[in-house]
Amino acid sequence: MLQIEVAGLTKGEELALNQAHIDRLLLEQSRLAADFAKGDEWDDAGFNSPHDYIRFHCHVTSTTAANYLTVGGKLSQLSETVAAMDSQEVGFAHLVVMARTADAVGDLFDEGKLLALAKENTPGKLHYRCMHYRHGVDARSFDENHELLAQERHLTLRTTENGCVLVNGILDPVGGAAVRNALEPLAQPSGDFDERTRGQRFADAVVDVCTGGRPANIQVTASFETLKGLIGAAGAEMEFSLPISTTSVQGMACDCSLTRVLLSQESLPIDVSRSRRVISPTLRKALAIRDGHCKWPGCERPASWCDGHHLVHWINGGETNLDNLVLLCRRHHRMVHEERWQLIRTDEYEIVVIPPIHVFGLPRGPD
Repeated sequence: MLQIEVAGLTKGEELALNQAHIDRLLLEQSRLAADFAKGDEWDDAGFNSPHDYIRFHCHVTSTTAANYLTVGGKLSQLSETVAAMDSQEVGFAHLVVMARTADAVGDLFDEGKLLALAKENTPGKLHYRCMHYRHGVDARSFDENHELLAQERHLTLRTTENGCVLVNGILDPVGGAAVRNALEPLAQPSGDFDERTRGQRFADAVVDVCTGGRPANIQVTASFETLKGLIGAAGAEMEFSLPISTTSVQGMACDCSLTRVLLSQESLPIDVSRSRRVISPTLRKALAIRDGHCKWPGCERPASWCDGHHLVHWINGGETNLDNLVLLCRRHHRMVHEERWQLIRTDEYEIVVIPPIHVFGLPRGPD
Protein backbone atom coordinates (compact mmCIF):
# COMPACT_ATOMS: atom_id res chain seq x y z
CA MET A 1 0.00 0.00 0.00
CA LEU A 2 1.35 3.43 -0.98
CA GLN A 3 1.57 5.70 2.02
CA ILE A 4 3.22 9.11 2.07
CA GLU A 5 3.95 10.70 5.40
CA VAL A 6 5.41 14.16 5.82
CA ALA A 7 6.02 15.46 9.31
CA GLY A 8 4.27 18.63 10.38
CA LEU A 9 1.39 18.50 7.87
CA THR A 10 -2.25 18.76 8.83
CA LYS A 11 -4.72 16.13 7.60
CA GLY A 12 -6.01 18.55 4.99
CA GLU A 13 -2.49 19.23 3.70
CA GLU A 14 -1.82 15.49 3.56
CA LEU A 15 -4.99 15.02 1.52
CA ALA A 16 -3.88 17.67 -0.99
CA LEU A 17 -0.37 16.19 -1.20
CA ASN A 18 -1.68 12.66 -1.75
CA GLN A 19 -4.05 13.93 -4.46
CA ALA A 20 -1.15 15.59 -6.26
CA HIS A 21 0.66 12.24 -6.35
CA ILE A 22 -2.51 10.49 -7.53
CA ASP A 23 -2.93 13.08 -10.29
CA ARG A 24 0.60 12.43 -11.52
CA LEU A 25 -0.12 8.69 -11.63
CA LEU A 26 -3.34 9.32 -13.55
CA LEU A 27 -1.42 11.47 -16.02
CA GLU A 28 1.12 8.69 -16.51
CA GLN A 29 -1.74 6.21 -16.92
CA SER A 30 -3.18 8.42 -19.66
CA ARG A 31 0.16 8.56 -21.50
CA LEU A 32 0.44 4.80 -21.31
CA ALA A 33 -3.18 4.35 -22.48
CA ALA A 34 -2.56 6.50 -25.55
CA ASP A 35 0.57 4.51 -26.47
CA PHE A 36 -1.30 1.27 -25.84
CA ALA A 37 -4.10 2.35 -28.19
CA LYS A 38 -1.61 2.76 -31.05
CA GLY A 39 -0.56 -0.88 -30.84
CA ASP A 40 -2.30 -4.17 -31.59
CA GLU A 41 -2.23 -5.80 -28.16
CA TRP A 42 -5.90 -5.07 -27.47
CA ASP A 43 -6.89 -6.45 -30.91
CA ASP A 44 -4.79 -9.58 -30.48
CA ALA A 45 -6.51 -10.15 -27.12
CA GLY A 46 -9.88 -10.21 -28.91
CA PHE A 47 -11.28 -6.88 -27.70
CA ASN A 48 -13.31 -4.49 -29.85
CA SER A 49 -11.35 -1.42 -28.81
CA PRO A 50 -8.55 -0.19 -26.52
CA HIS A 51 -11.29 1.32 -24.39
CA ASP A 52 -12.88 -2.08 -23.73
CA TYR A 53 -9.51 -3.67 -22.93
CA ILE A 54 -8.62 -0.94 -20.40
CA ARG A 55 -12.06 -1.04 -18.82
CA PHE A 56 -11.87 -4.80 -18.33
CA HIS A 57 -8.21 -5.32 -17.39
CA CYS A 58 -7.76 -2.16 -15.28
CA HIS A 59 -11.08 -2.69 -13.45
CA VAL A 60 -12.29 0.86 -14.12
CA THR A 61 -15.55 2.39 -15.28
CA SER A 62 -16.24 3.21 -18.91
CA THR A 63 -15.88 6.93 -18.15
CA THR A 64 -12.49 6.48 -16.48
CA ALA A 65 -11.15 4.45 -19.43
CA ALA A 66 -12.40 7.11 -21.84
CA ASN A 67 -10.73 9.83 -19.77
CA TYR A 68 -7.37 8.04 -19.96
CA LEU A 69 -7.57 7.75 -23.74
CA THR A 70 -8.83 11.30 -24.30
CA VAL A 71 -6.22 12.96 -22.08
CA GLY A 72 -3.41 10.80 -23.43
CA GLY A 73 -4.40 11.56 -27.00
CA LYS A 74 -4.45 15.34 -26.45
CA LEU A 75 -1.31 15.82 -24.36
CA SER A 76 0.49 17.53 -27.25
CA GLN A 77 -2.07 20.36 -26.97
CA LEU A 78 -1.99 20.52 -23.17
CA SER A 79 1.65 21.17 -22.26
CA GLU A 80 0.85 24.34 -20.27
CA THR A 81 -1.96 22.60 -18.40
CA VAL A 82 0.33 19.65 -17.52
CA ALA A 83 2.89 22.14 -16.15
CA ALA A 84 0.14 23.82 -14.09
CA MET A 85 -0.86 20.44 -12.72
CA ASP A 86 2.74 19.70 -11.71
CA SER A 87 2.75 22.95 -9.72
CA GLN A 88 -0.64 21.98 -8.19
CA GLU A 89 -2.45 24.98 -9.69
CA VAL A 90 -4.94 22.60 -11.30
CA GLY A 91 -5.74 18.91 -10.95
CA PHE A 92 -6.16 15.94 -13.24
CA ALA A 93 -9.93 16.56 -13.28
CA HIS A 94 -9.24 19.97 -14.86
CA LEU A 95 -7.01 18.23 -17.40
CA VAL A 96 -9.86 15.89 -18.35
CA VAL A 97 -12.19 18.85 -19.06
CA MET A 98 -9.51 20.59 -21.12
CA ALA A 99 -8.82 17.41 -23.13
CA ARG A 100 -12.49 16.80 -23.85
CA THR A 101 -12.88 20.41 -24.99
CA ALA A 102 -9.84 20.08 -27.27
CA ASP A 103 -11.32 16.90 -28.71
CA ALA A 104 -14.62 18.68 -29.39
CA VAL A 105 -13.35 21.88 -31.06
CA GLY A 106 -10.20 20.60 -32.79
CA ASP A 107 -7.94 23.31 -34.20
CA LEU A 108 -10.04 26.04 -32.58
CA PHE A 109 -8.78 25.00 -29.12
CA ASP A 110 -7.08 27.82 -27.20
CA GLU A 111 -5.22 26.30 -24.26
CA GLY A 112 -4.05 29.60 -22.78
CA LYS A 113 -7.53 31.06 -22.56
CA LEU A 114 -9.04 27.96 -20.97
CA LEU A 115 -6.12 27.40 -18.61
CA ALA A 116 -6.77 30.82 -17.09
CA LEU A 117 -10.33 29.70 -16.43
CA ALA A 118 -9.15 26.37 -15.03
CA LYS A 119 -6.98 28.10 -12.42
CA GLU A 120 -9.97 30.13 -11.23
CA ASN A 121 -12.68 27.45 -11.22
CA THR A 122 -13.42 23.97 -9.91
CA PRO A 123 -13.52 21.16 -12.51
CA GLY A 124 -17.33 21.22 -12.48
CA LYS A 125 -17.50 24.96 -13.05
CA LEU A 126 -14.78 24.73 -15.68
CA HIS A 127 -16.88 22.19 -17.60
CA TYR A 128 -19.78 24.66 -17.51
CA ARG A 129 -17.59 27.48 -18.86
CA CYS A 130 -16.08 25.21 -21.50
CA MET A 131 -19.57 24.50 -22.82
CA HIS A 132 -19.98 28.23 -23.39
CA TYR A 133 -16.55 28.29 -25.03
CA ARG A 134 -17.48 25.44 -27.38
CA HIS A 135 -20.63 27.28 -28.44
CA GLY A 136 -18.68 30.48 -28.98
CA VAL A 137 -16.03 29.01 -31.27
CA ASP A 138 -18.26 26.57 -33.19
CA ALA A 139 -21.99 27.13 -32.65
CA ARG A 140 -22.96 24.89 -35.58
CA SER A 141 -21.12 21.87 -34.20
CA PHE A 142 -22.54 22.60 -30.76
CA ASP A 143 -26.08 22.63 -32.18
CA GLU A 144 -25.49 19.39 -34.09
CA ASN A 145 -24.31 17.71 -30.89
CA HIS A 146 -27.46 18.82 -29.07
CA GLU A 147 -29.58 17.47 -31.90
CA LEU A 148 -27.86 14.10 -31.55
CA LEU A 149 -28.62 14.15 -27.83
CA ALA A 150 -32.28 14.86 -28.60
CA GLN A 151 -32.39 11.91 -30.99
CA GLU A 152 -31.16 9.61 -28.20
CA ARG A 153 -34.04 10.45 -25.87
CA HIS A 154 -36.17 7.55 -24.68
CA LEU A 155 -38.44 6.51 -21.83
CA THR A 156 -39.54 3.00 -20.90
CA LEU A 157 -42.14 1.90 -18.36
CA ARG A 158 -42.25 -1.68 -17.08
CA THR A 159 -44.54 -3.22 -14.47
CA THR A 160 -42.85 -5.58 -12.01
CA GLU A 161 -44.34 -8.65 -10.39
CA ASN A 162 -45.46 -6.68 -7.33
CA GLY A 163 -47.21 -4.00 -9.39
CA CYS A 164 -44.53 -1.31 -9.12
CA VAL A 165 -43.59 0.53 -12.30
CA LEU A 166 -39.93 0.78 -13.27
CA VAL A 167 -39.10 4.02 -15.08
CA ASN A 168 -35.92 4.25 -17.14
CA GLY A 169 -34.90 6.81 -19.71
CA ILE A 170 -32.78 9.70 -20.84
CA LEU A 171 -33.76 13.24 -21.85
CA ASP A 172 -31.86 15.77 -23.91
CA PRO A 173 -30.59 18.88 -22.05
CA VAL A 174 -33.57 21.06 -22.97
CA GLY A 175 -36.17 18.41 -22.16
CA GLY A 176 -34.34 17.45 -18.99
CA ALA A 177 -34.21 21.07 -17.84
CA ALA A 178 -37.97 21.42 -18.44
CA VAL A 179 -38.69 18.32 -16.35
CA ARG A 180 -36.42 19.41 -13.51
CA ASN A 181 -37.94 22.89 -13.58
CA ALA A 182 -41.35 21.31 -13.04
CA LEU A 183 -40.23 18.79 -10.38
CA GLU A 184 -37.77 20.75 -8.22
CA PRO A 185 -40.36 23.05 -6.54
CA LEU A 186 -42.61 20.06 -5.80
CA ALA A 187 -39.74 17.93 -4.48
CA GLN A 188 -38.86 20.22 -1.57
CA PRO A 189 -39.56 18.99 1.99
CA SER A 190 -43.12 19.87 3.00
CA GLY A 191 -44.83 19.97 6.37
CA ASP A 192 -43.98 18.40 9.70
CA PHE A 193 -42.68 14.82 9.85
CA ASP A 194 -41.34 14.88 6.28
CA GLU A 195 -38.72 12.15 6.49
CA ARG A 196 -38.75 11.26 2.79
CA THR A 197 -35.45 10.94 0.95
CA ARG A 198 -34.76 13.24 -1.99
CA GLY A 199 -35.50 10.33 -4.33
CA GLN A 200 -38.87 9.73 -2.69
CA ARG A 201 -39.75 13.41 -2.94
CA PHE A 202 -38.96 13.37 -6.66
CA ALA A 203 -41.09 10.25 -7.14
CA ASP A 204 -44.02 11.99 -5.45
CA ALA A 205 -43.38 15.11 -7.55
CA VAL A 206 -43.64 13.10 -10.78
CA VAL A 207 -47.07 11.81 -9.74
CA ASP A 208 -48.18 15.33 -8.77
CA VAL A 209 -47.12 16.74 -12.13
CA CYS A 210 -48.76 13.93 -14.10
CA THR A 211 -52.08 14.41 -12.31
CA GLY A 212 -51.86 18.20 -12.24
CA GLY A 213 -52.60 18.09 -8.53
CA ARG A 214 -56.11 16.80 -9.28
CA PRO A 215 -57.57 13.32 -8.81
CA ALA A 216 -56.55 11.20 -11.76
CA ASN A 217 -59.17 9.85 -14.15
CA ILE A 218 -58.55 6.19 -13.33
CA GLN A 219 -60.94 3.28 -13.70
CA VAL A 220 -61.02 1.18 -10.54
CA THR A 221 -63.18 -1.90 -10.09
CA ALA A 222 -63.93 -2.76 -6.47
CA SER A 223 -66.65 -4.46 -4.50
CA PHE A 224 -68.57 -2.78 -1.69
CA GLU A 225 -66.85 -5.20 0.71
CA THR A 226 -63.48 -3.95 -0.51
CA LEU A 227 -64.47 -0.32 0.01
CA LYS A 228 -65.60 -1.18 3.53
CA GLY A 229 -62.34 -3.01 4.21
CA LEU A 230 -64.12 -6.17 5.31
CA ILE A 231 -62.08 -9.27 6.10
CA GLY A 232 -61.90 -11.66 3.16
CA ALA A 233 -62.69 -9.04 0.52
CA ALA A 234 -60.68 -9.20 -2.70
CA GLY A 235 -58.42 -6.38 -3.76
CA ALA A 236 -59.51 -3.72 -6.23
CA GLU A 237 -58.53 -3.83 -9.88
CA MET A 238 -57.13 -0.92 -11.86
CA GLU A 239 -56.03 -0.58 -15.47
CA PHE A 240 -52.23 -0.76 -15.97
CA SER A 241 -51.75 -2.16 -12.46
CA LEU A 242 -51.96 -5.30 -10.38
CA PRO A 243 -54.65 -5.50 -7.64
CA ILE A 244 -54.50 -2.64 -5.13
CA SER A 245 -55.41 -2.46 -1.45
CA THR A 246 -58.52 -1.25 0.34
CA THR A 247 -56.72 1.75 1.80
CA SER A 248 -55.57 2.84 -1.67
CA VAL A 249 -59.13 2.66 -2.98
CA GLN A 250 -60.51 4.55 0.01
CA GLY A 251 -57.95 7.29 -0.55
CA MET A 252 -58.92 7.69 -4.20
CA ALA A 253 -62.63 7.50 -3.35
CA CYS A 254 -62.32 10.50 -1.01
CA ASP A 255 -62.43 13.00 -3.86
CA CYS A 256 -63.29 11.45 -7.21
CA SER A 257 -66.11 10.55 -9.56
CA LEU A 258 -67.91 7.27 -8.87
CA THR A 259 -69.84 5.21 -11.36
CA ARG A 260 -71.93 2.27 -10.15
CA VAL A 261 -71.64 -0.82 -12.34
CA LEU A 262 -73.71 -3.87 -11.37
CA LEU A 263 -72.42 -7.20 -12.66
CA SER A 264 -74.30 -10.46 -13.19
CA GLN A 265 -73.01 -13.74 -11.85
CA GLU A 266 -71.23 -14.17 -15.19
CA SER A 267 -69.43 -10.82 -14.57
CA LEU A 268 -71.42 -9.12 -17.34
CA PRO A 269 -72.53 -5.49 -16.81
CA ILE A 270 -76.31 -5.32 -16.31
CA ASP A 271 -76.67 -1.74 -15.00
CA VAL A 272 -74.49 1.37 -15.17
CA SER A 273 -75.36 4.52 -13.22
CA ARG A 274 -74.34 8.05 -14.04
CA SER A 275 -71.12 9.41 -12.64
CA ARG A 276 -71.66 10.90 -9.16
CA ARG A 277 -69.40 13.54 -7.71
CA VAL A 278 -68.58 12.83 -4.09
CA ILE A 279 -67.49 16.43 -3.57
CA SER A 280 -69.45 18.80 -5.79
CA PRO A 281 -67.71 21.65 -7.64
CA THR A 282 -69.49 24.20 -5.42
CA LEU A 283 -68.42 22.40 -2.24
CA ARG A 284 -64.91 22.02 -3.58
CA LYS A 285 -64.70 25.77 -4.18
CA ALA A 286 -65.94 26.53 -0.67
CA LEU A 287 -63.39 24.07 0.75
CA ALA A 288 -60.58 25.74 -1.18
CA ILE A 289 -61.64 29.20 0.05
CA ARG A 290 -61.86 28.06 3.67
CA ASP A 291 -58.62 26.03 3.86
CA GLY A 292 -56.53 27.76 1.19
CA HIS A 293 -53.87 25.05 1.21
CA CYS A 294 -53.03 21.63 2.61
CA LYS A 295 -53.94 21.70 6.29
CA TRP A 296 -51.27 19.27 7.45
CA PRO A 297 -49.19 21.20 9.99
CA GLY A 298 -46.37 23.02 8.23
CA CYS A 299 -47.49 22.18 4.67
CA GLU A 300 -48.57 24.96 2.33
CA ARG A 301 -49.18 23.04 -0.91
CA PRO A 302 -51.86 25.17 -2.66
CA ALA A 303 -55.49 24.11 -2.82
CA SER A 304 -55.29 23.34 -6.55
CA TRP A 305 -52.82 20.54 -5.70
CA CYS A 306 -54.89 19.06 -2.88
CA ASP A 307 -57.59 16.42 -2.43
CA GLY A 308 -60.70 16.84 -0.34
CA HIS A 309 -60.36 14.37 2.53
CA HIS A 310 -63.28 13.10 4.62
CA LEU A 311 -62.37 13.22 8.32
CA VAL A 312 -64.93 10.43 8.74
CA HIS A 313 -64.89 8.52 5.46
CA TRP A 314 -68.21 8.51 3.62
CA ILE A 315 -68.06 4.72 3.34
CA ASN A 316 -68.23 4.68 7.16
CA GLY A 317 -71.18 7.06 7.29
CA GLY A 318 -69.29 10.37 7.18
CA GLU A 319 -71.19 13.19 5.51
CA THR A 320 -69.91 15.06 2.47
CA ASN A 321 -70.15 18.55 3.91
CA LEU A 322 -67.74 21.32 4.78
CA ASP A 323 -67.48 20.35 8.45
CA ASN A 324 -66.34 16.83 7.57
CA LEU A 325 -63.86 17.84 4.85
CA VAL A 326 -60.29 19.10 4.90
CA LEU A 327 -57.74 19.80 2.18
CA LEU A 328 -54.72 17.49 2.07
CA CYS A 329 -51.99 17.32 -0.55
CA ARG A 330 -51.49 13.96 -2.20
CA ARG A 331 -48.59 12.89 0.05
CA HIS A 332 -50.36 13.70 3.29
CA HIS A 333 -53.60 12.20 2.01
CA ARG A 334 -51.73 8.95 1.36
CA MET A 335 -50.17 9.09 4.85
CA VAL A 336 -53.64 9.19 6.40
CA HIS A 337 -55.11 6.34 4.36
CA GLU A 338 -52.15 4.04 3.82
CA GLU A 339 -49.78 4.82 6.69
CA ARG A 340 -52.66 5.14 9.20
CA TRP A 341 -51.92 8.62 10.50
CA GLN A 342 -54.98 10.18 12.11
CA LEU A 343 -56.40 13.69 11.84
CA ILE A 344 -58.40 15.43 14.54
CA ARG A 345 -60.01 18.84 14.15
CA THR A 346 -60.21 20.89 17.32
CA ASP A 347 -63.05 23.21 18.27
CA GLU A 348 -60.91 26.04 16.90
CA TYR A 349 -60.75 24.23 13.52
CA GLU A 350 -57.04 23.46 13.93
CA ILE A 351 -55.82 20.12 12.56
CA VAL A 352 -53.86 17.87 14.92
CA VAL A 353 -52.00 14.87 13.51
CA ILE A 354 -51.51 11.63 15.44
CA PRO A 355 -48.77 9.20 14.31
CA PRO A 356 -49.69 5.57 13.70
CA ILE A 357 -49.46 3.18 16.64
CA HIS A 358 -46.84 0.46 16.23
CA VAL A 359 -47.09 -2.67 18.38
CA PHE A 360 -43.72 -4.39 18.75
CA GLY A 361 -44.86 -7.35 20.85
CA LEU A 362 -47.81 -8.80 22.71
CA PRO A 363 -48.01 -8.42 26.50
CA ARG A 364 -47.02 -11.49 28.43
CA GLY A 365 -49.94 -13.50 29.70
CA PRO A 366 -50.23 -15.24 33.06
CA ASP A 367 -47.92 -18.19 33.68
